Amino acid sequence: MSEQTFLPENYLLTNAWARRLYFDHAAPQPIFDYHCHLPPNEIAANRQFENLAKIWLGGDHYKWRALRAAGVPERLITGDATDYEKFLVYARTVPQLVRNPLHHWSHLELRRYFGIDLLINEANAPKIWEQANAALAKPELSVHGILKKFKVRVVCTTDDPADDLAHHVAIAKSGLGTRVYPTFRPDKALLVNDPATFNAWCSQLGARSGIEVKNFTTFLEALKQRHDFFHSLGGRVSDHGMEYVPAEDCTETEAAAIFTQARGGRAATPEQWAKFASFMMLAFGRLDAARGWTKQLHLGAIRNNNSRLLKLLGADAGVDSIGDFPQARSLSRYLGTLDAENQLPRIVIYNVNPADNYVFATMCGNFGDGSIAGKLQFGSGWWFLDQKEAMEWQMNALSQLGLLSRFVGMLTDSRSFLSYVRHEYFRRILCNLIGHDVEAGLIPADAATVGELIENICYKNAAGFFGLEPGKA
Repeated sequence: MSEQTFLPENYLLTNAWARRLYFDHAAPQPIFDYHCHLPPNEIAANRQFENLAKIWLGGDHYKWRALRAAGVPERLITGDATDYEKFLVYARTVPQLVRNPLHHWSHLELRRYFGIDLLINEANAPKIWEQANAALAKPELSVHGILKKFKVRVVCTTDDPADDLAHHVAIAKSGLGTRVYPTFRPDKALLVNDPATFNAWCSQLGARSGIEVKNFTTFLEALKQRHDFFHSLGGRVSDHGMEYVPAEDCTETEAAAIFTQARGGRAATPEQWAKFASFMMLAFGRLDAARGWTKQLHLGAIRNNNSRLLKLLGADAGVDSIGDFPQARSLSRYLGTLDAENQLPRIVIYNVNPADNYVFATMCGNFGDGSIAGKLQFGSGWWFLDQKEAMEWQMNALSQLGLLSRFVGMLTDSRSFLSYVRHEYFRRILCNLIGHDVEAGLIPADAATVGELIENICYKNAAGFFGLEPGKA
């Protein structure tokens, strides 16, 4: 099968306006990767990947899930099999992935990174392995080479407050054209229901901040010190991965008592956790507002469902799924409390359950204050929703209930340096959606206006919204 019949130049672009918008306006835009899980150490070291398995399959739990679904033994996924064995079993599995986005993404990765337009299957595997490995040996496909190749202007990694950020310091001194900034993700600060993990983390936080965490007051001081340090390195974004945002009444005295209990080794009850987390989330919101940061809320996933694989591999093993947690009332109360205090930062809210699309899209419209366009953003299709159907659902909901024109567009949310093809995927879907409406007479056929809309969503809105344009950190 040739490239002309599978993923041709105009794939996903089903009308003339879609093609015009994509090739003239979307494709030339650089990438603003405002949320990802790329390892800062590999950026700092300008890693040159040893072979295709390392860069293609290492840490990619999307692919791990697909392999498990196909009945592949864990040894050939995350176990002690050789890199070539792992690559070969994936190549053998790809033909079974039709209609899963991985089928398109995997072929796009080979084409855009390595110039390989062969179908991925067992017969073509040896040639793909040889050609890709030869390309990976060249500087153009080192980490820095990849960032340059895909015109990645900004990367925001995901970092724990107790991280030393030494790799970010090194990146800033490296002369890399891409700006790389840390994102403050204090999820472990809420783990009063898991004293062993919480107390070990508090010790790390104290050592990193230079503030001994003796009590709740010093705990808050240490967190603020780390927030300030992230800011000093250009960080302007925080992030929280939660089932839902709790919004229970909790005084500082109550929060301190729960903290002290956890430090003494007694786990918080679910009710105590909800109160403590509510207090802390408001504290984090105030920190972000005071510094002019943007807060991201990734809500709705039920994590680590498979205890066997969690014990074997740890977190991020590809055993998370969509949860069905109530969202609306507590989210409204959380946002409303910060808004009433005039301490509501810019916020991007992501749902992983598509049932919450209209809830989140309407919630974002409740708290505009005239200070910035699109101050609360209904974030792009995330995790299980970063595929064609769900991206269209998200953009349709946003269009009907908010302003698509202010949308900050796609993020990578990946641990893989091969994931920049997902921006192409998103941009094609966006252009097809808008192009269809232009063709149908639902949007004026004004090339300049519609072209500007596409450019803004693909890059310019994010560059303005996050305050991290190159040279403005």
